[in-house]
Amino acid sequence: MPQRTVIVASQVGLHARPASAFTRTALKSGLPVSIARAGDRPVDAASILQVMSMAVKHGEQVVVSAEGPGAERVLDDLVAVLSTDFDAEQ
Repeated sequence: MPQRTVIVASQVGLHARPASAFTRTALKSGLPVSIARAGDRPVDAASILQVMSMAVKHGEQVVVSAEGPGAERVLDDLVAVLSTDFDAEQ
């Protein structure tokens, strides 16, 4: 299963707006996608509740995995979301 490791750039971590953008991207992909901290059990990346319950903070490293046709493209899109500081855009 392809995976990527990325550092969460958003100043608020993976909460509210960044989590929503991330889960929408995962859901839109139509593929099974998961996210986890290194060494932790992965959660469904398309579930806003599961993603927010991780309480990922700014600067933390997470591993994103996807399986199926186009998984590499989906991972590129998800890494782009996680690498965006949504507060800097305001």
